[in-house]
Amino acid sequence: MASFIRQITSSAVPPMASSTSNSFVDIPIPSFIIPNSKSATWLYTAAAIVGTLLVLEQSVYRSKKKHLPGDPWTIPIIGKFADSMKPTMEGYMRQWNSGALSAISVFNIFIVMASSNEYARKILNSPTHAEPCLVHSAKQILMPDNWVFLTGKSHVEYRKVLNTLFTRKALSIYIGIQDAIARKHFSQWLADAQKDPSPQSIMMTARNLNMITSLRKYWDITQALELVNFPLAVPGTKVYRAIQARKVAMKWLELAASKAKTAIANGCEPECMIDEWVKELETPGYKGRKDFSDREMAMVVFSFLFASQDAMSSGLIYGFQHLADNPEILAKIREEQYRVRAGDVEKPITLEMLDQMPYLKAFVKESMRVKPPVTMVPYKTTKAFPISDDYTVPANSMVIPSFYNSLHDPSVFPEHDKLMPERWLDPNSSANTNPRNYLVFGSGPHKCVGIEYATMNIGLVLATASVLMNWEHHITPESDRVQIIATLFPKDGCLMKFTPRPRP
Repeated sequence: MASFIRQITSSAVPPMASSTSNSFVDIPIPSFIIPNSKSATWLYTAAAIVGTLLVLEQSVYRSKKKHLPGDPWTIPIIGKFADSMKPTMEGYMRQWNSGALSAISVFNIFIVMASSNEYARKILNSPTHAEPCLVHSAKQILMPDNWVFLTGKSHVEYRKVLNTLFTRKALSIYIGIQDAIARKHFSQWLADAQKDPSPQSIMMTARNLNMITSLRKYWDITQALELVNFPLAVPGTKVYRAIQARKVAMKWLELAASKAKTAIANGCEPECMIDEWVKELETPGYKGRKDFSDREMAMVVFSFLFASQDAMSSGLIYGFQHLADNPEILAKIREEQYRVRAGDVEKPITLEMLDQMPYLKAFVKESMRVKPPVTMVPYKTTKAFPISDDYTVPANSMVIPSFYNSLHDPSVFPEHDKLMPERWLDPNSSANTNPRNYLVFGSGPHKCVGIEYATMNIGLVLATASVLMNWEHHITPESDRVQIIATLFPKDGCLMKFTPRPRP
């Protein structure tokens, strides 16, 4: 039968022209489409594996996300990485406004954003469920055994001694040094402005008020501590440059710790924060841990640099901008300064003088509420975290409490976008009777230990500037927009023109 069919077929089909026949025969056929080729087997297997992993990725994301607001599907592998590389306040606001809890994914890191005061405070006050991780690269840069990542008894031991570095006695040591540094920088600002009177960005010059020359490379660390960065520390990346800067900084800070121990042992009086720390350890009434190594002390000061040089610089820059844009507020600060200083603007500020400046303190507090240097602090769940009645954050997820919404809650801060220092002068105001909402410095066991130091430094710099200089803000379309580099800064760098102010 088979042979009969072949005969019928061959006789029914006329022979084709040789050229046509040859053209089909000569067409090369890729080997991978031949069903029985080994290449096809590997190709189909690889495609099946990739397809399965992509389906699994989406399934895991949706399983973790459950009913939370957020994209129903995540972009394969990278998730929201592209958006996170250039974050904007507008983007964050959209995410926060989508729900009290919402979900995203970046490089398969599942992230829950918490926008309400209730959930933000719950994260900050749940050390048994979540620990601070700052950003994904933070432990690479700040080192995993840095005290900021510790929890439990070891963290308490650190805080016990670090709290003594910010007592009134300790602050009285720092304030004179800070005042002298501020005046030196103002003289330089005015000299530079005389050479070039055009508006200049104060973003880096204001940072240098808080930074000694040997630590200027700390800016590399700031850039690497953005919320999302390329995760590998390979040459050329921000994370790599940050690690190299950390090595340099740590070398000098360890040397400073060693010299402080020698100086205090020889009977010298404290002249800086490390000196004060060493002195406190020798106090007869001190009962905490005493065996801090040079490296441990250096790591603590290194973490303070991150907190002060970035958060405090942000607060200072926006302080200058807010005063320039609100001349009636600046006038009230100047009136208070002349009164407390008795007209002597060359007189260095003391803690006792600051105590007599309630309007200045109210302005600093309000300025940081309107433009909080830090809008959120990422935490990592150490185990399943039942954050609400109907949702549990999976273990090893990132959970990020937002501070911005609490600081702009209209029920607590009427006209919440308006700069109103007076709201802090009335003890019965909704601002003062709802301290839970003032999350500028966080909450819970990892709340900032240097609150008094930060507000004192920003206050004294702005106070002294107000009586020594006049400044004019050159407003651009970018002035009110925010640049997010670990902390918040004006997108145009805050362009200012400084001129000397006549003495009273």
